[in-house]
Amino acid sequence: MDAGQWATPAERFDLSGKVALVTGGSRGLGRSMVQAFAAAGAEVIVTSRKLEACEALAEQVTATTGRRALALAANVGRWDELDGLVDRAYEAFGRVDVLVNNAGMSLLYGDPTEVTEAMWDKVVDLNMKGVFRLTSLVGSRMVGHGGGSIVNVSSVGSIRPNASILPYAAAKAGMNSLTDGFARTYGPSVRVNCIMAGPFFTDVSKAWDMEAIAVGLKRHALERGGEPDEVVGAALYFASDASSFTTGAVLRVDGGIP
Repeated sequence: MDAGQWATPAERFDLSGKVALVTGGSRGLGRSMVQAFAAAGAEVIVTSRKLEACEALAEQVTATTGRRALALAANVGRWDELDGLVDRAYEAFGRVDVLVNNAGMSLLYGDPTEVTEAMWDKVVDLNMKGVFRLTSLVGSRMVGHGGGSIVNVSSVGSIRPNASILPYAAAKAGMNSLTDGFARTYGPSVRVNCIMAGPFFTDVSKAWDMEAIAVGLKRHALERGGEPDEVVGAALYFASDASSFTTGAVLRVDGGIP
């Protein structure tokens, strides 16, 4: 859609003819985004470390939407796996119009002195180093193909860190910074934005202390955690032409954390 041309809301959010690659796409927020993008008309590439989980979702997406879906296994935290991931994606589809850097993880520890160098590296590699490399590889190709949209999935922990998530919070703060930096690097043809997610009830939340979480949620404006499909509105906005004049933005989707 050309800038300034009027379009219906449905046209603005339409992803027909687009190809979307979602890391960490087989479960949680990534799974919801894959399903939403396909429902909006996109062909999708689902990637995570576990190929079987990606294949199961890809088969479901094709069966329910008729859209082509490709499963690719890769550990986004490993720099040397990312060139191959991008090459395979472009060999299959010839382009990537939407990249979602969703893969992420934290590690449990008690006192910060218990965090080892290996733990630190694992968290930072996945949440920031891999994001930098994958965005570099895909973003540069997007420029060559005339444009695209990159969506990072950060965490409200990046601005509300606590003692139990310090490596994760630092890495996500780096992702916020990369969002702004890459928006300037690859603009004007490529837009780069970020969803700063709050507490969502995904499979990861099974490890949470739910009694403590329930107490904490009472301080939030909405007084509850989010369901995975509640990230879809923000994801579709950033992925589609609906956000054609938005780049470098970090949007909190956190239920109103004070």
